[in-house]
This record gives sequence, structure tokens and C-alpha cells, in this order.
Amino acid sequence: MTRDPLWEEIFTERAWGRYPSEDLVRFGAQRLGHRQPRSDVRVLEVGFGTGANLWYFAREGYSVAGLEGTEAGCRRARSRLDLEVPGWNRVVSEECLRVGDMCEPMPWATDTFDAVVDCNAVMCVDHASACEVYAEMHRVCRPGGWLYARTPASGTWGEGTGEACGHHAWRCSEGPFSGTGIARFATESDLPLLFASWELVSVEQASRTLEGRQKIHIEWVVIGRKAST
Repeated sequence: MTRDPLWEEIFTERAWGRYPSEDLVRFGAQRLGHRQPRSDVRVLEVGFGTGANLWYFAREGYSVAGLEGTEAGCRRARSRLDLEVPGWNRVVSEECLRVGDMCEPMPWATDTFDAVVDCNAVMCVDHASACEVYAEMHRVCRPGGWLYARTPASGTWGEGTGEACGHHAWRCSEGPFSGTGIARFATESDLPLLFASWELVSVEQASRTLEGRQKIHIEWVVIGRKAST
């Protein structure tokens, strides 16, 4: 499944993530900012949570769509967009925000989107399934379109704690992913397999310390492109 059922409870009870990361904002500005009119530029986020990233893209004038595994997250995202970005869905005729399982074929046609986004969502599924999700994101992206992916890196606090759940994945008993279901921590050698469909343009890491600099949180920040035909 896209998300552990406990995420329904998390997104119902918590005001989770109201703003996008600086890296995502930079990605939007650098890769999409020159495109006009922006309403013709379509952005899909897989596992959009409560919608912070889609809110940013919609405020910037892009047409947005998303797939989310929880009713609660989808409800929160739609409510915020309706309130703060009037007319955000006027360009796209079909249902923009959908509840569904990212591990199943996505309900959009091939070559639909100009950019596809994963921000710590695909980390919730096993390595083999994640490879398939990124391949499916590649399918729905247009030739020449962009991928932005942010996912936990090996070495992050919580890795190796709690219950092992397959390839580099844990149901952590410590750290920022404790109590959030399965978390997968990608190694550098995992990346060519995860993003096999994509031309990788940039692979960086973002990190911050926690607990008085005693712990560390590291994420891969990957930008890819679908080859033009």
C-alpha cells in the first residue's frame, strides 16, 4: 500500500508540513520558472501528504495533480488549496487530487506531466516496489520533463533500530521516523536501480543535526529528466 494505515491517524491529528523545502522551491524556479503560461505546466506529486508542495506549485500558477494514500491527507490538501489558492483546479478537468496506491498503475496517461515529485513518500515502500513507482512516474512524465525526488539516506538516525523490514528498511524505534511505519534508507548504490528509467541531472545530499548535534538526518535530493524523443 501507498502508506501505512497509521498515516490516516497522523494526518487527521497533526498539522503536518505546511511549507515546501528550500530545495523544492529552487527546483521549481530553476527547472520550470521560465515556462509560460504557467497554467500549461502540469506538476504531479506522488504521496503528497497534506499538500504543502502542491500548495506551493499552485500558488506559483502551475496546474497541479496528486496521488495520496490517505483520505485525511487528501482532505486537508484540498481544503487548503480551496481556501488559499482560489481557482487552483480550473485548468485540469479530471479529478486533480486522488486517493490511491502508488504501487498500482497510476490513473494518468503516458506523457501527461511536465514534472513529477516525490518528497519522502516513496521511502514508505520496499526497494523493489520503489523502483516500479519511479518507473511509473517516468511513464506519466512528458519527454524532456523533470523528476524531483527527496528520500532518506543511509546513515540517518533510526536506521538499524526497531524491526527490519527488507532491503535497507526498518520500522524504526528511534529518530524522526519512529512511529511512522516503514522507512527505507537508500544507499548510494541503490540510486542507479531506483532511478534506472531517468537521466540523473543532479544527485546531492541535504543534512541536519538533531539532539544537540548527537544525531544526524540525511536525505538524497535527486533531480532527473526524461529523455526527449
